[in-house]
Amino acid sequence: MDGLTDREELVELLARYASIADTRDFDELPKTVFTDRVLVDFESVGSGPASEVEREAFMQQLRAFFADWQATHHSITNHRVRVDGDTASIRAHIHAQHWLPPEKAPQLHNRWLVVGFYDNEAVRTPDGWRLSKVRLTMTYEERPDAPVAVEARNQ
Repeated sequence: MDGLTDREELVELLARYASIADTRDFDELPKTVFTDRVLVDFESVGSGPASEVEREAFMQQLRAFFADWQATHHSITNHRVRVDGDTASIRAHIHAQHWLPPEKAPQLHNRWLVVGFYDNEAVRTPDGWRLSKVRLTMTYEERPDAPVAVEARNQ
């Protein structure tokens, strides 16, 4: 990306990453985000232990996971970037919202909120920075399957 600093390119990289689920672009956008193989760690949200997977296999997993959600919104902020030559680490805050469609959950009880941190690693490639490791640490969540508050049930 002409004229951008490494930091700006890495922040843009995370913006593209957040857009994959929100725009449902599981085909073209990931090519500008990930290395061919990526270490993924979503254990904090119940997705099993960290594993290294092919980019296309990871996109198939994401496509299947996000298929049931009517809409999503991922905000990644407060980037702390450390560049060391052709490698970088990025710690950022994540605020991710996921809404189920009305036929799966009643309104006001259809959102899964995830708050936490991403601790990602990137490498510089001939095509620009790409994520080689994605690690989510959830610090808070609200789930659509949580019990409905008494006040809400009585309305």
